[in-house]
Amino acid sequence: MNDYSRIYVADLAAYNNGDLHGVWIDLSDDMDCIQEDIRVMLEESPVVGAEEYAIHDYEGFCGYFVGEFDAIEELREVAVFLSEFTEFGGVLLSFAGNLGEARRIAEEGYCGLYDCLAHYVQELTEECGDVPSHLAPYIDYQLMGRDMELNGDLIALEIGFEKVHIFRNI
Repeated sequence: MNDYSRIYVADLAAYNNGDLHGVWIDLSDDMDCIQEDIRVMLEESPVVGAEEYAIHDYEGFCGYFVGEFDAIEELREVAVFLSEFTEFGGVLLSFAGNLGEARRIAEEGYCGLYDCLAHYVQELTEECGDVPSHLAPYIDYQLMGRDMELNGDLIALEIGFEKVHIFRNI
């Protein structure tokens, strides 16, 4: 489990009253502990009868945007996903748009980490058969990779200098 994905849950009644009252919640805890932390925070509110809360801050989501009223159960699942795929999980999740699709792509389509898309395409081409030496200088792997990506056959997620994670788009 990702031990650094956490959210700051704020008491909305206190916030609307000009008071900052809330609690940081570690999403590696189970849901019962998380719900208990929120319940205790609302009970200790400076405003009697506080019932509503919102997420006002977050850490450790690797580029994934957390909304003010996102479901905490879903954020916990996102944190689990990010802990499983630490290097590219946040970028893939942002690309895919939802957790189910991101998990499917990561588990079924991951090809590996390369310094560029062209190197992956060259490796793939050479695995399919021998490239005649007299034709090799004329093959533009960069262009082939671009076409494969534009056609939707591959997903290339660049996460840093010469760090490109390649996925088959199944």
